[in-house]
Amino acid sequence: MKLASQEARPSLRLHGLDTLRALAILVVMLYHLAYRMPESLAPIAALGWTGVDLFFVLSGFLIGSQLLKPYITGDKPSLADFYRRRAFRILPAYFVVLALYFAFPAWREAPLTAPWWQYPTFTWNLFVDFPAHRAFSHVWSLCVEEHFYLILPLLVLWLMRKPSLAKTAALLTAVVAFGIAIRSFELFHVILPNGIAAETDRSGALFMERIYYPTWSRLDGLLVGVMLALIRCFRPAWWTRLTTHGNTLLALGLAVTGVAFRLFHWDYPSLENAPAILFGFPLLSLGLGLLVAAAVSENGPLRHRVPGAKLLATLAFSLYLTHKEIAHLDADVFSHALHFDPDSRSWFAAAIYALTCVAAATLLHACVERPFLLLRDHFDAKQHRPTPTESIDEELRTEPAL
Repeated sequence: MKLASQEARPSLRLHGLDTLRALAILVVMLYHLAYRMPESLAPIAALGWTGVDLFFVLSGFLIGSQLLKPYITGDKPSLADFYRRRAFRILPAYFVVLALYFAFPAWREAPLTAPWWQYPTFTWNLFVDFPAHRAFSHVWSLCVEEHFYLILPLLVLWLMRKPSLAKTAALLTAVVAFGIAIRSFELFHVILPNGIAAETDRSGALFMERIYYPTWSRLDGLLVGVMLALIRCFRPAWWTRLTTHGNTLLALGLAVTGVAFRLFHWDYPSLENAPAILFGFPLLSLGLGLLVAAAVSENGPLRHRVPGAKLLATLAFSLYLTHKEIAHLDADVFSHALHFDPDSRSWFAAAIYALTCVAAATLLHACVERPFLLLRDHFDAKQHRPTPTESIDEELRTEPAL
């Protein structure tokens, strides 16, 4: 039987979301591969870690919209359908890459992995031994996303039993305050007592283990995305007024993001910069949230299609899963065959990394991601279920997944 194709549906794609998703994966890749990139890209690479925060905002907005939209028509989201669709979206490609890590040690970008059970349970970011277990370290953001997918639907069902603006606002405020409080406790009572020395000092490892990776200290971006979804679904008049000012939202988003970058000293979070660690993440998320609002506005530059953005947006999940490993293989295994010096930091070497990363991501998307998405949609059609993501995910044709 022929599988239902996503292309059969009318396109509602929002080019601005493609642009932001493509930008997010590009800067993340630059950050992770900065030591092999040309020196001229260093200023961008230094801030590339913020691309994951942009993915969090996008996920909060799109997943929040999926869960909240049924209430507009007096319905409720199905938890079973939601979790099943998330499993079809995330797990196949993820488990293929995970199998490569354990079956072929040469695939790993670093020698040691964490205990195997931390990966299928998405608990790597809660029990990480840094920097010992660097292999597949980018799984931390997938762990955050999976915890978000697990908890948000339950919170939505609880809050919507007796909807209240005051209760929702109080919960959102509490989450922000909790993030600041937990980062403050970890910084001043756990990390700084170890002293600030070289990057190899235990304090730097503790920062990664206790602040940067754990889910409870990195909820700001997801929260901002959910706030946008709440406005979109339950305050349509506010949303209409907001999204008629795309240029203003873009300018404000760039300004607030710029202030956050300045707070972080245009670099990775530093233990010597306590204000950035405590308040920089929510400020950065607010700026990125304004950019997401600008991307779905009725006007503004982000409404226009950017060549190549759709491709990168479609491949973003596969690129995120594989780019560090492919660059490692390029440098350590194939550099002689590809006729380039992996340590040259030349534009030619950068082009090799880019082309091979895109090629590998395309293969993973075509052979694993897309077939399982089609199988999922076929299952929905066979069960006569309406596709719950039609009006949101079809704007991207790829769902938020990092």
